[in-house]
Amino acid sequence: MSYFKRYFIAGLLVWLPLGVTIVVIKFLVDLFDRSLLLLPPHYRPEALFGVDIPGFGVLLSLTLIILTGVVVANFLGGKVVRLWESFLSRIPLVRSIYTAAKQISQAVFGSGDQTFQKVFLIQYPRVGLWTLAFQTSSLKGEAQEKTGMTDVVNLFVPTTPNPTSGFFIMASRQEIIELEMKVEEALKMVISGGVIVPEVPKKLVTEDGVNVLQENTK
Repeated sequence: MSYFKRYFIAGLLVWLPLGVTIVVIKFLVDLFDRSLLLLPPHYRPEALFGVDIPGFGVLLSLTLIILTGVVVANFLGGKVVRLWESFLSRIPLVRSIYTAAKQISQAVFGSGDQTFQKVFLIQYPRVGLWTLAFQTSSLKGEAQEKTGMTDVVNLFVPTTPNPTSGFFIMASRQEIIELEMKVEEALKMVISGGVIVPEVPKKLVTEDGVNVLQENTK
């Protein structure tokens, strides 16, 4: 029975991730393919080629996204977006959902001072316990001045498994550790609850195999 269990788990570890990957990809392709409904019936692939082409909607969706970016990037497009957002902000439920989704999107995919710029290691909720935090901006205002710290870092500490919730803290740069980890890697680690752990960058490992980061935390 122990051999059967071992072989079963070994096979499951191969097929389960593969099956989940296929299901997720199929879901995304099917979702993007719904963008074909925007086309007139006689311009859809099944009408033009006589057969349904899976994934054709992905190309159409990517084209629409890029064209939208081109329009929004200019002055007139930005003005239209601001008017649209002003309209959405007057709808109670829609306002909350849209604002939260936009802020998270800007933090993850955006650029500039409103993004997750760096990943830090901080001691929370007490000394000796560590968690990840994201630098949210390099701006320094009255609140930062009142802390009395000369080098203040604005940090967002996400929660697991939902990184869209969390809290904001201001910390001294001398009391936190900056990581080489990418923001995307840190988000995966937070969402997975630590199951997904990025590899240690080679430049942080000395010749004798001792982790430089571990030496700095002692």
